[in-house]
Amino acid sequence: MNPVVIVTGASRGIGAATAVLAAQKGWRVVVNYSQNQEAAESVAQTIRAAGGEAMIVQADVAEEGQIIRMFKEVDTHFGPISGLVNNAGVVDTTASLQDMSWERIERMFRINVFGSFIAAREALFRMSTKRGGPGGSIVNVSSAASRLGGGGQYIDYAASKGAIDTFTLGLAKEVAAEGVRVNAVRPGVIDTDIHASGGLPNRAKDLTPLIPMQRPGRADEVAQAIVWLLGAESSYTTGSFVDVTGGR
Repeated sequence: MNPVVIVTGASRGIGAATAVLAAQKGWRVVVNYSQNQEAAESVAQTIRAAGGEAMIVQADVAEEGQIIRMFKEVDTHFGPISGLVNNAGVVDTTASLQDMSWERIERMFRINVFGSFIAAREALFRMSTKRGGPGGSIVNVSSAASRLGGGGQYIDYAASKGAIDTFTLGLAKEVAAEGVRVNAVRPGVIDTDIHASGGLPNRAKDLTPLIPMQRPGRADEVAQAIVWLLGAESSYTTGSFVDVTGGR
């Protein structure tokens, strides 16, 4: 049986591109989504049309109970998993810290950080050789913002991704002897609709002059790095970061 991977936030952008590419590489794919069932089903249908296997599962990664339910549904449908891509994440409208509410910051960390922690925990229950699992791989989607800080725009988003970087390093060391590798990809300016959700639909184009390669990246270019880290081709790589930033 082909290995199973859960990709959170896989109904659009980097998550969707990762789900499709992983299927092309032989993974059975769980397409997680929070709200847009139609978009998630479209991704799954693309995978099936190419001869792959996919299921969609609704779960809001800001809610522990929904994450636990998702993993149980996957257990029933596909059986044991070998991979997890913690991709689900949000940005908010641009603001300085002085204009950020407690509710905004809490939402940011619940989705971008807490959700990744709990999804990884549930994955380890199933993958860790210490618990009788087969081993596996976790790939966290961080951001170049963790290095740049996001000052004046997305300092809360950048800080949440800084937390993901530290989480990646620590967890990689914690479970390296349990057959589980943990790595992260840090995308730079990627041309997806996440910018529109943050109120800046032209942000990728506007930042092009700051990128050494003089263009924004594409979701499929990030997916290539994620799927490499996910699979056996990176078997001796853990606690590492791949920056997909065009040199920025």
